[in-house]
Amino acid sequence: MRRLSFVSLVLAALGGCGETDEDQAKTEEQSVVATQSDTDTPAWLSPTDAMDTGRWLASREAGRPLSNDDAASAQMRRSLGQAQSFFIEDPRMIANRTVQLGRMLSEAGKKETYEALLEGLTAVARSARGRQLFGEMCQHYFNTRRRGVDREASLAQLSERYGAQHTGEAKP
Repeated sequence: MRRLSFVSLVLAALGGCGETDEDQAKTEEQSVVATQSDTDTPAWLSPTDAMDTGRWLASREAGRPLSNDDAASAQMRRSLGQAQSFFIEDPRMIANRTVQLGRMLSEAGKKETYEALLEGLTAVARSARGRQLFGEMCQHYFNTRRRGVDREASLAQLSERYGAQHTGEAKP
């Protein structure tokens, strides 16, 4: 937010030279809009978003913007950090996929928290050899859940499937 406010002030100062009062008022109005938008939680986190990934994910789950030092934001940062150790994607993409999976499950009547999804899928990835594709694992998890398998059984099936990578056994 500080960065956005600073940029807004610099633009207003630089843009003020040779402008009419009406032009300056428009610049100031745009600056206020930009400052306010920093408190919004975007639908998806893009590579250029300055918002902390843990804060974004926690804010999406809460349905309102949370601060960086909020306990939920800190927990999401920890969970994303752990997940990053086991998945190929970066934390931003893991967070986006978590929201996508959460939405899909919710629409199927199988609502789960983002934290539970991250923790469960990270535990599955721990049992595998090497780093995994989070998006692929999300799809496998969703398909299993959609077939009517409960959360614990779905995670157990995935752990068995991905754990087979250690032994070299093929699992369907």
